[in-house]
Amino acid sequence: MLHNFSKEFMFVLHGLNDTRTNKHIYFAFGLVFYVVTLFVNLTLVITIILDKTLHEPMYLFICNLFVNGICGASSFYPKILADLLSDTNVISYAGCLAQICMIYCYIFCEFTCLTVMAFDRYVAICNPLEYHYIMTHQKVVNLLVFIWLFSVLEISVATALTVQLPLCGNDIDKLYCFNWDVVKLSCIDVTVQNVYGYIVIFCHAFQAVFIIFSYYHIIRASLKSTTEMVKFMQTCLPHLITLINFTISILFDVLCARYGRGPELQAMRNILGMEFLVVPPLLNPIIYGLKMTLIRRQFVKMYSQRVKVVQHS
Repeated sequence: MLHNFSKEFMFVLHGLNDTRTNKHIYFAFGLVFYVVTLFVNLTLVITIILDKTLHEPMYLFICNLFVNGICGASSFYPKILADLLSDTNVISYAGCLAQICMIYCYIFCEFTCLTVMAFDRYVAICNPLEYHYIMTHQKVVNLLVFIWLFSVLEISVATALTVQLPLCGNDIDKLYCFNWDVVKLSCIDVTVQNVYGYIVIFCHAFQAVFIIFSYYHIIRASLKSTTEMVKFMQTCLPHLITLINFTISILFDVLCARYGRGPELQAMRNILGMEFLVVPPLLNPIIYGLKMTLIRRQFVKMYSQRVKVVQHS
């Protein structure tokens, strides 16, 4: 039995075993992706914060999505980039728990934020006359606080349950630490952890049902007029693309983690394990930045003015 809290206890990550020959190429691509992800998300966050015309509920929720994307990317890239330059891919017990907390908080926050955004679009399209009465500034602030507190609460309980487990191994067959990979190393029964996992899945399945219900009514309302259909295409389509991409990514990663065993599937596990940490944080700002007219206009306006100021100074 291994003592969880020993200062010398380290997990060994085996996800990079097949990438040694091209690790410098992977490092270069990873660094570029990370820098671009940070740049596009931070740029749009700053644009929304500085431009008062974008201080509407929908744009504030989108801004929250960008902030969460930065957190998700930062939970993955720094460690994987360091591992690509190292001969031994290890992580301390505390470091592993920290990475688990960041990744899971990103996942929970993303899905809860997308649920809140579905509610916002439902009110805007199905009850447009009551929108500003329902989605007040205080309501938006409360929803943003709820998104983060709910996500932090979920991962705090999961982490507390994981910390109690004595471990009989330290090998993680993945690029990064994931809660399930640590739990399955336990020397004792993990029924409590599994039950909590099912509770979390049920909570987010309920959110998925709520989103489907919301979009059923949104699409019905949008089909009644050309104006509502245009609004749907401009504001709801990016949300749907983001939601579908993120949900499929998580689903395939979970299925692969639980059932995709064997060294011959390592490359597939790596791709599916990285997809939800790499693609949504990079794709979301591009989708919203290009599709949503007001963000695009304000972005171009703000930064063209700044360029002119720099040129005249």
